[in-house]
Amino acid sequence: MINKLTAKIQKTKAPIVVGLDPMLNYIPKHIQEKAFKEFGETLEGAAEAIWQFNKEIVDKTYDLIPAVKPQIAMYEQFGIPGIMAFKKTVDYCKSKDLVVIGDIKRGDIGSTSAAYATGHIGKVQIGANKIAPFDEDFVTLNPYMGADSITPFIDVCKEEKKGLFILVKTSNPSSGDFQDQMVGDRPVYELVGEKVAQWGETCMGDDYSYVGAVVGATYPEMGKTLRKIMPKAYILVPGYGAQGGQGKDLVHFFNEDGLGAIVNSSRGIIAAYKQEKYAKFGEENFADASRAAAEDMIADIAGALEAAK
Repeated sequence: MINKLTAKIQKTKAPIVVGLDPMLNYIPKHIQEKAFKEFGETLEGAAEAIWQFNKEIVDKTYDLIPAVKPQIAMYEQFGIPGIMAFKKTVDYCKSKDLVVIGDIKRGDIGSTSAAYATGHIGKVQIGANKIAPFDEDFVTLNPYMGADSITPFIDVCKEEKKGLFILVKTSNPSSGDFQDQMVGDRPVYELVGEKVAQWGETCMGDDYSYVGAVVGATYPEMGKTLRKIMPKAYILVPGYGAQGGQGKDLVHFFNEDGLGAIVNSSRGIIAAYKQEKYAKFGEENFADASRAAAEDMIADIAGALEAAK
C-alpha cells in the first residue's frame, strides 16, 4: 500500500491528505435538516448527516488528492450508527481509489493489539471465510507500550501489504510533556523515531517502508532531525492550517526526491466554507469551498518545495 500511496502522490502532485473529522457544527443546516427529517434528532440522524457531508466532500475532491484520513472518534461519539457511517465512508473513499488512513491511535499489547490489527487492516476468520471488517489501508498507532503494541500490526502489514503511521512527535502543545523528555542526552521522540526506522527495515515497499511516522507541522526543526533519523519512513504531518502550520514550515519533512511526507488538513478543508476566504461559496456549496481550500493547500506546499530547491 505504501507503493500505491507514493504513486498517487506522484500522479496528483498533491502530498496532502484530507482529514474527514466531521463535527455536527461543521455540517451545513440543510444537510442536518434533511437527515433529521428522515431519522429524527437521533444518533441515526447525526450519522446520516455525517455520511452525506463526507460523501459530498469526497465527490468534489477525490480527483485532486491521494488520500483521506477519517478520525474514528468523531464517528464513535455517535455510537453504533456513527461507526456504521465510518465504515460507509471508508468503503466509499476506496471506491474512489483513495488511500484511506484510519486515524485510530490504538496502543495496546498482546492479543488485544492483534485483535485491533485484525479489525482495522487485517481479516478475521469466521468459519470458512476470511473477512476484512473495517479495511483501512493505513492506521495510526501510539507506541507508548513499546514493541509489544506495534509488532502485531507489523505482522498484519506484511501479510496484507498495508501500512502504519506511528506517533513520534505530535502537533499538540503539550506533546512535550513526555515526548521531549531527555533520556541521557537525547529526547524521547528521537528514540521513538529510531525504533520506527528499525521496524520499517523489516517491512519495506519499493522505496519506502510500510511503517511511517506522525510528526507535527508545528515543530519543523524537530521534523528536520526526524527526517534524517527515518529516511525510509513516510511522515504523516498533522497541524497544517488550523493549527498554524504553513507550506514553508514543511519542506524539511520531505526527502530530496520531493516525496516522503503527506500533510494533513482536517477542518481547514472540510469546514472551509466557514472561513472568510471561502465565504463566497456559501453554506449550500460547502464542498466547492473544500475543493478550493484543497487546491490552495496543494499550491502552497508545491510553492514551498520549489522555493527550497
